[in-house]
Amino acid sequence: MTRQSQFAEGPLPLFEPDETVVPVGSKACQPSYIRDHRRRLRDRFRSGGAQALPDYELLELVLFRAIPRRDVKPLARALLDSFGDFNGVISAPPARLGEVSGVGDAVITELKIVEAASQRLARARVMRRHVISSWDALLDYCHTTMAHRGTEQFRLFFLDTKNTLIADEEQASGTVDHVPVYPREVIKRALELNASALILVHNHPSGDPTPSESDIAMTRKIAEAAAVMGVTLHDHLIIGKSCELSFRSEGYL
Repeated sequence: MTRQSQFAEGPLPLFEPDETVVPVGSKACQPSYIRDHRRRLRDRFRSGGAQALPDYELLELVLFRAIPRRDVKPLARALLDSFGDFNGVISAPPARLGEVSGVGDAVITELKIVEAASQRLARARVMRRHVISSWDALLDYCHTTMAHRGTEQFRLFFLDTKNTLIADEEQASGTVDHVPVYPREVIKRALELNASALILVHNHPSGDPTPSESDIAMTRKIAEAAAVMGVTLHDHLIIGKSCELSFRSEGYL
């Protein structure tokens, strides 16, 4: 049996196959060891939550629906070998996921659903909230959406006079080490939204959040342009793989 056929995907059922009555002897019937393993894993998740499961078992739970009648543990481990951790797997681009043997459209769809849900939940914790009091949630959101990207992304957080976050927008995307940013467009958008303050955010796919000379120069240009128009630049955050750098804290602003 080839690795590809071992992880071949089946159509997604309305109910989980091991929770549905299946005639004995049917080709759709799961082997008992797979059915029992899946039940035990779900029970552990329900009783202990995500913290009770290592990354590969949490990933198995996601893969269960995409691959109803196969042992998905080897595929979960293969994905982690390729992308490092659970976050790296669900954040990986579809094209790269498809390079892993056994991954097809159904698996990619399940992973991208989890990614979209996690980003939406993280965003909900910061929108329309006071930024200072929800700073940790803002950093979590930045890491959730940007830390595992393979290319640079530049985002803008727009704040009102009470420092409440009123908008979160992607301003530009770039390559693995560069993203084009135009101060005029940044300030124009702030005025359109009637924003009183800004927070700039971009990621470094290398994982190292140390700012480059061009990062520093671009930030100063935006700060100067914002000041002329009465808009405050609160901070510029650079998101690395497991940490972030604040221009304000490091004395660049």
